[in-house]
Amino acid sequence: MRHLQTPESKDKSKPKVTLKQAFKTIIWPRRNLVFLGLILIVIRSLSGLVLPWQSKVLLDDVVPNGNTSDIWMLITIVMIAITIQAVTSFLLTKILSVQAQYLISELRAQVQKKVLSLPISFFDNTKSGALVSRIMNDVEGVRNLIGTGLVQLVGGSFTAIVSLVILIKLNAWMTLFVFVPISIFGIIALKAFKYIRPIFRTRGKINAEVTGRLTETLAGVRVIKAFNAEDQENKIFEKGVDRLFQNVKKSLTATALMTSSSAFLIGVATTGIMGIGGYYMMLGEMTTGEFLFFTLILGFMIAPIVQMSNIGSQLTEALAGLDRTEELMNLAAEDDDTNRTIELENFKGEIEFNDVSFAYEVGKPVLHNINFKAETGSVIALVGSSGSGKSTIAGLSATFLNPKSGKITIDGEDISQVKLKSFRRHLGVVLQDEFLFEGTIRENIMFPRPNATEAQLQAAVKAAYVNEFTDRFDEGLETLIGERGVKLSGGQRQRIAIARAVLADPKIIILDEATSNLDTESEALIQKSLAQLTKDRTTIVIAHRLSTIRKADQILVIENGKIAERGNHDELIASQGRYFDLYTYQAKI
Repeated sequence: MRHLQTPESKDKSKPKVTLKQAFKTIIWPRRNLVFLGLILIVIRSLSGLVLPWQSKVLLDDVVPNGNTSDIWMLITIVMIAITIQAVTSFLLTKILSVQAQYLISELRAQVQKKVLSLPISFFDNTKSGALVSRIMNDVEGVRNLIGTGLVQLVGGSFTAIVSLVILIKLNAWMTLFVFVPISIFGIIALKAFKYIRPIFRTRGKINAEVTGRLTETLAGVRVIKAFNAEDQENKIFEKGVDRLFQNVKKSLTATALMTSSSAFLIGVATTGIMGIGGYYMMLGEMTTGEFLFFTLILGFMIAPIVQMSNIGSQLTEALAGLDRTEELMNLAAEDDDTNRTIELENFKGEIEFNDVSFAYEVGKPVLHNINFKAETGSVIALVGSSGSGKSTIAGLSATFLNPKSGKITIDGEDISQVKLKSFRRHLGVVLQDEFLFEGTIRENIMFPRPNATEAQLQAAVKAAYVNEFTDRFDEGLETLIGERGVKLSGGQRQRIAIARAVLADPKIIILDEATSNLDTESEALIQKSLAQLTKDRTTIVIAHRLSTIRKADQILVIENGKIAERGNHDELIASQGRYFDLYTYQAKI
């Protein structure tokens, strides 16, 4: 999907995507199918005019002449027209509606691809449920640009124009009488559509918020039940759906205004036609067949106009959804940084921080002038109290975050100029609350290397001691673990995550409290596997259990965003500083 936004449309108070822009980017690339659809629409519309035309012939020519052969000819013509209508309607659905659904699936894939290209900071500030709603729901409206909306708009407009020409030829004064109230309705409709579009935009936002909260509620159902908070969550959800209802009510009010005004104005026109037509028939200036023909053709002209409220709502909804989709598509992806031009070759994995500072919010620094060097194959341990900045250092090392000042280098290259894929293909991460996907244990371990051999998989399984518990499962590695691995213990989930990192075979490993969820026995097993995992690999490890990092090449004690102490275990114990206090305190426990 090419971007629809223009420089002038950056002002969020104005609609971003116009019908003209949507035509250029969505309809025009599919012009061959759309053109075929338009031909079918014209054929269907013309065949629809056959019945009222033959009704006039029946009353004015066939019945007065009393020729039965003419009746059979008339019936044959009408049946052919009806058949053509049915066939073209089927083909329209087959061609345009199916193409519209294909377009929706294509746009969803493109939006999801764009979302995954965005930086971690975007996801930190956006609910996953809201993103799901925007990916799945916001593009739904485009079906009205290719499918039903386009059929009704173009087909209805063509039918209305042809009908108008016929009506003028039949009786210009009667047609003029009808045209006045229809023009008034057109003015009302245009004002209503201008009012409705912001409502549809807001509806998409509210729907995303409600969906996001619902997703969180379902994911946290154990916490909700543990704290007996069902009523609280029900009230929050009820408020959300009520906001959605109030929004829908606004759009329905505007639509009802258009529908009722059209019914009234068209009713006035129809009543007038009855009087004027009756007058002309009494004067002998119009036959009964002509009056019936005029009335039926009038219906063909008015019907699309009555449908205009529905068509306008569909197109307005489509454009509002595209507005929100464009907001996502125009966000800068991680790889959009033109400074990232360096492709790392002969990767070694040496990381160095030079006067690095970082803040999540302006004026609230988290790190202050951090300096350290992680040699190739060395183990750097980060220790300190909660909130001291350890995880932020790990996030910067993984390029999930970018420093506000200072420089981070990888193999001597400024990491801000290195292509992210070039760096991350050598990166492995094991987090404190490791994420597992719904599926089997095998699928989760093979996630970073789906084409790994069975031998490579088994080596990773044994290295992380996953087989210690899978051998007891009936299905072994094919065991289904449930959403986020809910059917497994914390220690089992952590070992699967470590096996995943082992199979990825990275040059840099970041372990964020990797043994925090393990019991003493499991921790002993994992420490052995981590020793193999970190061998000849640059490792940055965050640990509260200081007993697990005694063999680290360098230990950094982080306090209040600064490096308070540094050295190996023996050096820091000998200095009897902050590390000594932490270590002796844990030893007593």
